[in-house]
Amino acid sequence: MSARPNHESAVPQAETTSPHRAGFACFVGRPNAGKSTLTNALVGQKVAITSNRPQTTRHTVRGIVHRDDAQLILVDTPGLHKPRTLLGERLNDVVRTTWAEVDVIGFCLPADQKLGPGDKYIVKELAGIRKTPKIAIITKTDLVDSKTLAEQLIAVSALAEELGFEWAEIVPVSAVGDQQVGLLADLIAPLLPESPPLYPEGDLTDEPEMVMVAELIREAALEGVRDELPHSIAVVVEEMLPREDRPADKPLLDIHANVYIERPSQKGIIIGPKGKRLKDVGTKSRKHIEALLGTPVYLDLHVKVAKDWQRDPKQLRKLGF
Repeated sequence: MSARPNHESAVPQAETTSPHRAGFACFVGRPNAGKSTLTNALVGQKVAITSNRPQTTRHTVRGIVHRDDAQLILVDTPGLHKPRTLLGERLNDVVRTTWAEVDVIGFCLPADQKLGPGDKYIVKELAGIRKTPKIAIITKTDLVDSKTLAEQLIAVSALAEELGFEWAEIVPVSAVGDQQVGLLADLIAPLLPESPPLYPEGDLTDEPEMVMVAELIREAALEGVRDELPHSIAVVVEEMLPREDRPADKPLLDIHANVYIERPSQKGIIIGPKGKRLKDVGTKSRKHIEALLGTPVYLDLHVKVAKDWQRDPKQLRKLGF
């Protein structure tokens, strides 16, 4: 996570009776706890990719929530997990570095799954971070009845007590059902430091466009091959250039991207019979990319093999990890 932006470039602050607050909050939890969906719901637009597969998030995406009284910069981390590859180890390092630098930590626990060893492992690590306020967020409340939810609230409260700390807040939310998402922002805001806004009004993320485009392509690619290739896919956007000789009222952006897999045998899975699957990936991701960039797009996708890239430091560097 990079340092805070220089305040000199920040937006001028309107005079209000209570001081304006701005700062960083991150959502942590085991993989697939609803962190990315919650980030998107708070920002009001897709800034983090979502999938029902664990370990979908690989980059620390910042979503920016603008309010009259505060600016929340949401850092979406990969899920903390027991690493089996060099990539897994690097993702865990990203999580711990992020925890050390934020103003508020939100621990996400799905309402429909009992507290497991993975959750306890994360909360135990959080207990060691003394100064940073910690909020327990029970996600996916639309999937359970009130009795199950009450049991989960009691369990997460008891776990903190057992480890010798207290949650600043415990909040049940449903990002999909838009229940209590606004309340969560209301509870995070007072815990942030007094500060003018750190980002200009209108900015929703500071993630580079090329990285976001690559993530949208990877999300579409994951949709088709969930079972066969859950985490063997990486995407690199090689080039994004406006098409020359186009009239000003009919622009077209040419995007050339490579989809990397780990073994030659996986190539056919991604491309599909007669190229149908790759074509579907292009069609789905293009819609999201056009919505993100606000311009028509020509998307050129190629599938390449980067042998065992999740375990190879050189390949990881090349693919942006």
